[in-house]
Amino acid sequence: MPSDQSTWLIAVPQDGDSEGKLPQHTRVAELGIPSFKTGTLDSLIALSEELPKQDAFFTATVAKIVDTLRNLLNNDPTKLAQHVLVNEGSVDDYVLRGWKWNDSRYGVQRSLREMVDVLNKEMASIDNVMKAKLNNYNLVKGSLVQMQRKKTGNLSVRSLVGLVSKEDVIQGSEYLETCLVAVPKIFVKEWNLKYERLTNMVVPRSSSLIASDSEYTLFGVVVFKRVHDQFVQKCRENKFIFRDFVYSEEQIAKEGEELEIADTTEKELWTELLRLSRTNFSESFQILVHLKILRLFVESVLRYGLPANYVGLAIRPEPKYTKKTLSVLSNHLSYLSPRSSGRSQKQSTTEEFAGEYQSLMEQEFFDFVLYEVPWIVL
Repeated sequence: MPSDQSTWLIAVPQDGDSEGKLPQHTRVAELGIPSFKTGTLDSLIALSEELPKQDAFFTATVAKIVDTLRNLLNNDPTKLAQHVLVNEGSVDDYVLRGWKWNDSRYGVQRSLREMVDVLNKEMASIDNVMKAKLNNYNLVKGSLVQMQRKKTGNLSVRSLVGLVSKEDVIQGSEYLETCLVAVPKIFVKEWNLKYERLTNMVVPRSSSLIASDSEYTLFGVVVFKRVHDQFVQKCRENKFIFRDFVYSEEQIAKEGEELEIADTTEKELWTELLRLSRTNFSESFQILVHLKILRLFVESVLRYGLPANYVGLAIRPEPKYTKKTLSVLSNHLSYLSPRSSGRSQKQSTTEEFAGEYQSLMEQEFFDFVLYEVPWIVL
């Protein structure tokens, strides 16, 4: 059964009656299916086997662009709705307001194979561009997040740049250095009692509180350089976290500049990727619908034969009336059963055909040709 979360595209021969009373709230519009060059039977069968694979690729490409937009816009459905547009109009308007084949771009004088190749080339180009741009953005974004993460977290892990000032450390001494230690809040009293005796050569009363958060307190303590390694080991044994940090004004300036550059670059790439995703969504969705129309035509010729004149309809079912809509369509177009059964019988009676074109036989079969365009879920 067709999905209740998609717009149905159907095709029937032009010599029949495609009018019918569908359930209330079901939107219906005519699709202009051109009279393409049919080519040979072998070429039509080959296309019929190939097109489902292209359809899956096209649909996945559109879905990936929507996911990119969704991630860029922080899953905000209101903002997403402003970007999943086709020619600056809604997706529904594009399909359900007198859709016509873009003859200026995909001239019907071409063969079906040529048009499929053109559509595939365009969609592959869009997919490649999106992959490259998204990968570039993710690299810059990842680098920025890593830099920002250094400035978050508790005092046992976060960067000390900006927290430790020049006045907090001894600089230029041949014998002395300031060690920085993050002490869990529950061990602060123990630190104050123990730090002078953790090793020899700890300067008495040199412990000074530099910063504090909800979990840790950062202390600076002056020791002789010769006992550095021993002091670090004793801190670990007592569950005090030694922070390996060397104060450098040059390093502080460098990190600040790198963060600013990364932030600016990320914003520029975000804007570029958003604009590209919006443009490519419009392009890729149009390409997808054109491929669906080609599928309708190819399957209609194989099912109903010549002349290749078909009426196309786009139907947007109300989800709660999906079964009723399909039932009305099936009953109303049941007159096509004698004509459409020929293709079904051919498929079921030829083992060789079944083996070679198994995917065709696994499709759900109706008396009319039907393909779906998935809705864009906001």
